[in-house]
Amino acid sequence: MSLEEVLRQIQPVSLDASVQAQARLDSQTKPPSSLGRLEEIVRRVAAIHDDQPVRVSKKSVYIFAADHGVVQEGVSAYPAEVTPQMVLNFLNGGAAINCLARHVGADVKVVDIGVNHDFKNVAGLIHKKIAHGTQNMSRTTAMTVEQARASIHTGIELAYEAIDAGYDLLAVGEMGIGNTTPATALMCVYGSVKASEIIGRGTGVDDAGLKRKIDAIESALQLHQPNPGDPLATLAQIGGFEIGAMAGFIIGCAVRRKPCIIDGLISGAGAVLAMQFQPLIRDYIFASHRSCEAGHETFFKLSGQTPLFDLGLRLGEGTGAVLAMQLIEAAIKIYNEMATFDSAGISGKTPEPVKTGLS
Repeated sequence: MSLEEVLRQIQPVSLDASVQAQARLDSQTKPPSSLGRLEEIVRRVAAIHDDQPVRVSKKSVYIFAADHGVVQEGVSAYPAEVTPQMVLNFLNGGAAINCLARHVGADVKVVDIGVNHDFKNVAGLIHKKIAHGTQNMSRTTAMTVEQARASIHTGIELAYEAIDAGYDLLAVGEMGIGNTTPATALMCVYGSVKASEIIGRGTGVDDAGLKRKIDAIESALQLHQPNPGDPLATLAQIGGFEIGAMAGFIIGCAVRRKPCIIDGLISGAGAVLAMQFQPLIRDYIFASHRSCEAGHETFFKLSGQTPLFDLGLRLGEGTGAVLAMQLIEAAIKIYNEMATFDSAGISGKTPEPVKTGLS
């Protein structure tokens, strides 16, 4: 099935289901709207699920890993060799994302979508390599259009597989030395801002490294002149394999009416890209946290969402996204398990209907 055919399957979320969910929340043993944004979460999940039960059975975070040719410009404080090393760390359960995923009861899936390393038959790794990293976007296109399309289709297929396996709360994370550079470049295109206005230090580059990042992004934008109306070509020119795969995963979740939780800057870039293909996707995603990276603000502006929390995180990997799983699951437990005034035999006046949207 072509990408265009997949995108046509995405339907608006259900306003009726959102209203019905709020009506149940208002019948429960609490003052109306007293649980604040937890009630917003329930409304949004109900709208996504439509006529399906509002529940969480299985949770998973998919970490998409890839390398980037733009590291040749000195844009990262760490060498590219760290990408495969961290992939192995994920598989061994030793990274921050593993600790947090264990805490919230989520499975960690690691995908090699474009790491510059031959993992051979490493156990537990999902082998989906398109190429051994992208090309240097500041000097040539990062990938071909065919490779860009392949990265998106891979993400869609993995989302379908996850949902078919029973996962109903999903999140995207990433690993790739240098990937804040293409992510910021994409935010420049879709936020209509200059690199110098939203540049961040990523892994912690010094002032000289920061200038190199700005120069690399400006060179790439000047060279390619990306057309915001052509997201596939833009991905090919200045993107990354993991960014394309995350965009595809988010698209796949929307097709199958499952929420997808967004992490920081890089997964935010994937979400922004997905929304360019189909604006309805904004209602299928949850913004977990506000990253320290200024470029992340473009995601919030384009999605119209407010992050669930702000802890000063800037690690990536999906760490903020899995923390958000707890909030979402807690909201759904309240919805499903809290007594109503009638069932508890508690008297009280019938609350006035609360005017709600989807957020």
